[in-house]
Amino acid sequence: MTTGAWRPLSGPSQRVALEILLDGPLSRAELARRVELSAGSLTRLTKPMLESGLLVEVPGEVGDPKVGRPSQPLDVIPTSHHFVGVKLTGDTALAVLTTLRAEVIATAERPLTDHTPEAVADVVVELARSLSDGRPPITGLGISLGGHVDDSGDVPRGDFLDWRDVPFGRLVAERTDAQVVVANDVIAVTEAIHWFGAGRGISRFVLLTIGAGVGYGLVVHDKLVDTGEAGLGLVGHYQVDPAGPVCDRGHHGCASVMLTTDAITGQLSAALGRQIGYDECLALAENGDPDARRVVGRAGRALGRLIAAASNFTMPEAVVLGGEGVQLATVAQDELQAGLQADRHPSAAPPPIILEDPSFTQWARGAAVIAIQTFVLGRDSRN
Repeated sequence: MTTGAWRPLSGPSQRVALEILLDGPLSRAELARRVELSAGSLTRLTKPMLESGLLVEVPGEVGDPKVGRPSQPLDVIPTSHHFVGVKLTGDTALAVLTTLRAEVIATAERPLTDHTPEAVADVVVELARSLSDGRPPITGLGISLGGHVDDSGDVPRGDFLDWRDVPFGRLVAERTDAQVVVANDVIAVTEAIHWFGAGRGISRFVLLTIGAGVGYGLVVHDKLVDTGEAGLGLVGHYQVDPAGPVCDRGHHGCASVMLTTDAITGQLSAALGRQIGYDECLALAENGDPDARRVVGRAGRALGRLIAAASNFTMPEAVVLGGEGVQLATVAQDELQAGLQADRHPSAAPPPIILEDPSFTQWARGAAVIAIQTFVLGRDSRN
C-alpha cells in the first residue's frame, strides 16, 4: 500500500491518531472510549485517515459492542515513514534510523574532529544520507545535544561543542530536504521514554541522567515540562554532599562533581595514581577494591539523595534513571538506598526506580522521537 503524507492533525483527530500510534492496534470501541466519541463521530474522523493511508485496518476481527458488529482493529504502518536521530557530543555524532514508532533499524557513527557549526552540519547530513541509502527518503531529521536550544533550532549555548549563538537548525535545513528539528538531549530522551519507553502510560515521572553531565526531565499530567531554562544544567549544581569536592562555581558537593563519569573516574584515578575508565572503576568496586568502593559508594549515596530530592519536590509515580553512567545505580545499590532513605520521610513509600539502557543509542533515538513528534503534531504544538 502506498501511504499518503501525514499532515499534522488537531483536536479529536489528533487524539485518535496518537492513541493508535502509541498503543495500536486498537478496536473502534476502545478508541471511542479513550477519546470519548460516539461510534458515528469516530467513523467520520477515521474515514479520511484510512483513505489517506494514515490508518489501516489490520487482520483480526474483534467484537465491537458500540456498533453491534465485529470490526477490524485500526493501526498505523510503522515503516510508512522513517526518521533519523543524531546525538552530538564533544567527540562524536551517533545516528539512528527509526520507524514511525521509533524502532531502531540501523545505526551509524562519525567522529567530530572539527567543531565549527558548518562542519558538524555536514557530518549530520552525511550520516542521514548514509542511513537512508537504498531506502525511501527520510521524513524527519532530529538532532540533540547538551546545551540550551531554543524553539527555532538555534543553539545559544552548546558547551560540549564550545558553541554560542549558533543557528544550527538552519544550517542543517539548508543541506537537506527533510524536516529538521534540534533539541536539548535530555528533553529529547525524556520524550522518547514518555512516548515509546518506560514512561508510556505513566502520567507523572522524573528522569535523571548521569554521564558527561547530570540531566533532569519531568513529565506531569502526561506532558513534558519544558521551559526556556531547559539545557542550562541546573540540576548539576544541586548539592548532594556538603563535604564533597568544590565545583568550578564554588559549590561544595554538587551533583556535577559527585555523579558525572569524569568526576567519579577522576577521584579514583587520583587515589590509584593512574588513569582509569568508568567501566573499570565500577568493576573494581564490584570486586571489592577499597578505593573504588569508597568513591563509587559515595557517588551512589549522592545519587540516592538526588532521587530523594526529585521525589520530595515532584512526588512522581516513578523515577527513571538513564545515561551512560546509569550502572552506578546497580553497583552502588545499597549506598543509593541509604541516601534515598536518609532524605525521605520514614512513612514515605520508596519511589519505583526504572533503569534505562546505558547505550548511547538511546540518546540518538530520543532525537528521532523529537522529529517524529514534530511531524505528527506540528512544530508549534509538540510541547
